[in-house]
Amino acid sequence: MRTVLFILITFFSLSLNAQYKGYKKPKAKKSIASGTLDVAWGYNLSSYTKSTIQFVGAGYDFKIAGVKAVDRPSKDIKTYFNPREFTVPQFNFRIGYNFQNKWNVSIGYDHMKYVMVHNTPYLLTGRINAGVDNVTNWSGTYAGDSIITNEQTFHYENSNGLNYIRLEFARLKLWHKSRNGSFAFTSLLGGSFGGILSFNDFTFAGRKDVATVSMSGLGVSAHLGGRFEFFQHFFVQMNAASGFMMQSRVKIRPNDYDAYARQRFGYAAGEILVGGLFYIRSKNDCNSCPHW
Repeated sequence: MRTVLFILITFFSLSLNAQYKGYKKPKAKKSIASGTLDVAWGYNLSSYTKSTIQFVGAGYDFKIAGVKAVDRPSKDIKTYFNPREFTVPQFNFRIGYNFQNKWNVSIGYDHMKYVMVHNTPYLLTGRINAGVDNVTNWSGTYAGDSIITNEQTFHYENSNGLNYIRLEFARLKLWHKSRNGSFAFTSLLGGSFGGILSFNDFTFAGRKDVATVSMSGLGVSAHLGGRFEFFQHFFVQMNAASGFMMQSRVKIRPNDYDAYARQRFGYAAGEILVGGLFYIRSKNDCNSCPHW
């Protein structure tokens, strides 16, 4: 009996030892591998090219050329950390998924602000019927006439949101990873396209309307990002973006579908985001886990 027990113990020990030698320690998960989900939130600064804006409505159809615009970042740092106000600044939200190794598809919501600049010469072309505007006294037909605007009598902005809702495809590359996986640096290079949701403020002819909502056009853009990853699950990402926006019909009066603006312009933006990585598939360059 002792001999049989000794043989069984010896066999079992050898079997465990063989399994232990054959078992490879799981590798650290890689954020560029398929099956990785990433979610990020951050803020941006943006700039815009000059553009020509056409305004159409009852009794007028005119263009203002050479329009300058700026963004409007929140200056109060408390706004960025207040749970009730953190969506007021120019923010970015993104959720993505690696559908293949090194390839990511994501949905992004870029909340920017577009504010017309005043007290600078613009060129006015088009017609404004008599009696339409008794404030600026624009009346008649114009052919590239020089004008100076001010915010109280004529103003155009999307400060409640020049919202670019986009689909992005990006290529990922892992440049550095520490041995224990506690730190990594990854780059992302991608292209996007999507729609523009506008919340427009418009002042003209003695009337001011605020936050008139419309799906106003389309955008295309390119994005380059650098992601600093910590402990395989958290990251800080810095992005540079550049693109072109085509707003074919920005609604400018809430109860008048025939009152609209249109323009085309380029933009550039710098972004900083924080986010998390979630490995939602079991196999992600870690051999799943040991199979007993």
